Amino acid sequence: MSSVLSSLQSDFQTTDTWRVGVLFSRSGVTAISESEHFFGTVLAIEEINEAGGILGRMIEPIALDPKSEPAQYRSCAEQLLLDEGISVLFGCSTSSSRKAVLPVIERCNGLLWYCSLYEGFEFSPNVIYTGAAPNQNSLQLAAYLLKHGYRKWHLIGSDYIYPRESNRIMRDVVEQQDGEITAEMYFPTNANTGELARAVEAIKIAQPDVVFSTLVGRPGREFYRLYRELGIDPNKTPIASLTMAEGELELIDTKLCEGHITSATYFSSIQSPANQKFVDAFRRRFGLASPVSLWAEGAYSQVHLFARALQRAGSLDTQKLVQAALEVDFEAPSGYLKLDPDNQHAWLRPRIGKVSSKGGFEIIWEAPATIKPDPYLTLYGMTDLFVP
Repeated sequence: MSSVLSSLQSDFQTTDTWRVGVLFSRSGVTAISESEHFFGTVLAIEEINEAGGILGRMIEPIALDPKSEPAQYRSCAEQLLLDEGISVLFGCSTSSSRKAVLPVIERCNGLLWYCSLYEGFEFSPNVIYTGAAPNQNSLQLAAYLLKHGYRKWHLIGSDYIYPRESNRIMRDVVEQQDGEITAEMYFPTNANTGELARAVEAIKIAQPDVVFSTLVGRPGREFYRLYRELGIDPNKTPIASLTMAEGELELIDTKLCEGHITSATYFSSIQSPANQKFVDAFRRRFGLASPVSLWAEGAYSQVHLFARALQRAGSLDTQKLVQAALEVDFEAPSGYLKLDPDNQHAWLRPRIGKVSSKGGFEIIWEAPATIKPDPYLTLYGMTDLFVP
């Protein structure tokens, strides 16, 4: 990865470029998903610069590795904003990292472009949220599974804000629809094999219809592996997730994951010219075997949206750039991408995918159009969802 960064940063003259910060971990517990964020960001910046940059100036990235540690995210953000004089950051993946960076961003009046799905219930004028809010993935997943007979749910997650809040939302929805929660379990982000194996055995005893997992990083991957190895058939009792994507499936072994379900706004199997162009470009740049997932696509698309906003604003001034970002759009691999002026979150198209025997995801449901983001869940109820 260092060679990627070196090539990206070469031949820049600081006074003639648009300097931006890149803050994704390439080591630590979330290295897999955040490296995909990083590669998507790299690809978009290279495409923009190869096309002549923005207003005749190249984008110059300054990238740091926070090593998946919230304290390091804050320290790196301070370095970029205060020492480097940068005002625009692309970065953070987990909500704990975003929360760590947010006070620094707001104090310095910088602008964070955050492309990860998250638990909602947040707004900052200093953040552009291009990942899915709960009304763009969680509600659709719940509606689909409940309609198809999955009434007993087992909730398992990592012990930090995103899993706890996501499980709170899911519990509310399931119980409102007369479903049952068999248990709610949390584990540290460095949970060991024994802890996860005991969780699988508890699931076998509880006999839920579906397991909703918000485990992240290595424990999430190991949980999927143990689930099948310890005797639970995903085709009968699937794990449903918002985060398990193509890259981690390949590390686990796709054959062990056949039948599991993910709700997301992007899968690499989307059939569209924009997505085919993106997948081809990504694999040319990073290798034909490189997995392409929601992590890479979200990071890629937000950089292109940023470029269009910068073209309009002509400045990295936060207020000017935010206003311009609300006025532009981008035909992303996931579909038409624009921001909502009410909350600076993206309109996105929810989809549900099932791991197929051939690898990757078969899309088994998708919304007919993009959905207005509602991070505080004020507008949408289960009756508003159309899930065939």
